[in-house]
Amino acid sequence: MTTFEAGPSEPVFIQFGPRPSEKGQLVRPGARADYPADVLDRLSADAATVVARYPNSRSALLSLLHLVQAEDGYISPAGIDFCSALLGLTGAEVTAVATFYSMYRRAATGDYHVGVCTNTLCAIMGGDAILAALEEHLGVEHGGTTPDGKVTLEHIECNAACDFAPVVMVNWEFFDNQTPESARTLVDSLRSGEQVTPTRGAPLCTFRETARILAGFPDERPGALAAGGSGGDPTTVGLRVARELGMAAPPSSASANSRATHPDAETLAKDSAREMPAPAPSATVPPKSSKGGE
Repeated sequence: MTTFEAGPSEPVFIQFGPRPSEKGQLVRPGARADYPADVLDRLSADAATVVARYPNSRSALLSLLHLVQAEDGYISPAGIDFCSALLGLTGAEVTAVATFYSMYRRAATGDYHVGVCTNTLCAIMGGDAILAALEEHLGVEHGGTTPDGKVTLEHIECNAACDFAPVVMVNWEFFDNQTPESARTLVDSLRSGEQVTPTRGAPLCTFRETARILAGFPDERPGALAAGGSGGDPTTVGLRVARELGMAAPPSSASANSRATHPDAETLAKDSAREMPAPAPSATVPPKSSKGGE
């Protein structure tokens, strides 16, 4: 915040930053402000394990934020203070990181964070329809949590699974090729307490348990490692076809060795030389002719 002199004696006050009523405030009524002694002792022991993995303690910040998120279900003021005190950082430094990454939540999150991809490919394949169907079915909007505390619904950015579009993620596990009906069935199963297994990966655990795993602690679910997610046939079909047809990328013309051995080295080098930098923003495109009247 700052003030500017509007006249001889009339300062103008300008408030910078988000409005107090804006959703997602880290400091707000009801947000956890401190930890009881027993919780603090437990977190400190876990944090010592995390920090010991890094030659520079501040490098442990991302993992520690997941640790306090596992405790609270979101990044609380207590979590910010804990991380800053442990790592010798300011609260502003920790908050800047916590609010930059979307995996760190600013409000209480349900047992299952259901994210519907609405980026371009998923959207045109039905992602928007899935989100609308779940909002109506659950009675919550984007960012809302069901009254039973089971499901938090959110539309999220690309999950790098475009070949399985439209994709829904639950606690960062993939549910591929979804439809409005399959998505409704999915959230109903989550709310009823059924064991749900993603398309790729181990059976789901809760959001807080997922956060603890992301903090770097072992995944203790039976068979979880063996069931780890991976790409499916749509991900690798291009590679398979290329191998079947004996296709391979040409050697790079930038390599001196390639120029010496590839029969078309001279042609490749000339083609490379033709690539010119993009014109400056102030340049005329296309360039004006140097001949008058043209």
